[in-house]
Parts: sequence; structure tokens; C-alpha cells
Amino acid sequence: MNESVIVVGGGGHAKVVVSTLLALNIKIEAIVDDDERKWDRRIFDIPVQGRECLDDRTEVRGVIAVGDNDARRRIRDEMPYAKWESIVHPQAYVHPSASIGAGTVIFAGAVIQPDVVIGEHCIINTNASIDHDCVIGDFAHIAPGSCLAGDVSVGEGAFLGIGGAVIVGRKIGKWSVVGAGAAVTEDIPDDTTAVGVPARVTRHHYPKRSLLKA
Repeated sequence: MNESVIVVGGGGHAKVVVSTLLALNIKIEAIVDDDERKWDRRIFDIPVQGRECLDDRTEVRGVIAVGDNDARRRIRDEMPYAKWESIVHPQAYVHPSASIGAGTVIFAGAVIQPDVVIGEHCIINTNASIDHDCVIGDFAHIAPGSCLAGDVSVGEGAFLGIGGAVIVGRKIGKWSVVGAGAAVTEDIPDDTTAVGVPARVTRHHYPKRSLLKA
């Protein structure tokens, strides 16, 4: 990619996205955030500014650098004019047969094995491992050090916490949360939180997917 990109988000997660872009020698045009409290920050000497600087733009090439899954979805919807880039750290391994959706970021040390399908605006975090034939839905986040065995399905907007593990063939439902260090040995339903070894559902929560625009 020769063109510069806009980074949307100025928090801690943005630091990792920016460092990945720099490792790829991709020029960063600007870092933007709606939170005024972040406007006096600099990330690797790049100032954070308000998103209104993009108001007169009809096209933007960018990356959403926000860790919250639902927030990434909202930003995507608010910026229909944007072309979202998928970013893969040079120290990650992605098999050539894997499919990576627009806006997805894959950080250092991640391993993506054959025939994996990853949706749009996902986060595959540091040292995460995704084995063959897994399917990761849009806006999902696989946290640092997590391991997915083969044929695992992770639903849209789901979050697998740091150090989590999922055995072969299991499913994590849409917008569900699996806690740090959990071991998923049975399917996890949509819109639930599961924790422990083995992971057990501890609560159900409001289905965020029902808030999607018609």
C-alpha cells in the first residue's frame, strides 16, 4: 500500500495499530478521535485531533483503531465514504489460503492457518493462534495469546479474552464474551458471557446485534 491512511481512534489500542502501520512503512496521514480529552496526546509523535477534520472529505483510506467491538461497528456505519484497509504485522504468519476482511488488523506473533476466514473489522491480537478452517465473524476480537483449534466458529462481535482456548469444532455465539483464560469445550450461545475452565455461561445480556441499522 503506497497511499497514506487515517487512524480512527486515539487510545491505547491505537498505539498498537500505529506501531503495526509503522512496521509496514505505511504513512499515517492523521490520527483522529471524537474524545476531546485525547486531543492533546501524541502517538509516536503523531498528534491526535478531532474527527471533524474529515468533514469535507468524500473519501478516506483508514483503519479503525478502537478495541470495543460495537464501537468499531458504529464508526464503520458513520463513515460510509471510507475505504478500510486490512493490516497484517510483518511478524505475523498468515497462510496464503486465508481470507482477511476489510478493516481487520492482525498483530505481531499471530498465526493464521490454512483456509481460515476472518471477517471485516476484526482484531487478531498479539500472539493469537487460529487454526485451520476457522471462521471469524465481523467485528470479533481474538485477544492476545488466545488459541483456536480447527473448525471453530466465532460469531459477529464476539470477544475471546486473553489466553482463552477453544477446542476443535466449537462455536462462540454473536456478541458473546468469553473471559480471560477460559477453556471453551461446549458451544457458547449468542449474547452471553462465559468464564472458567471449562467455560460456563454466567449471564445473558442485551443483544447488541438488534441495534444494527435496518
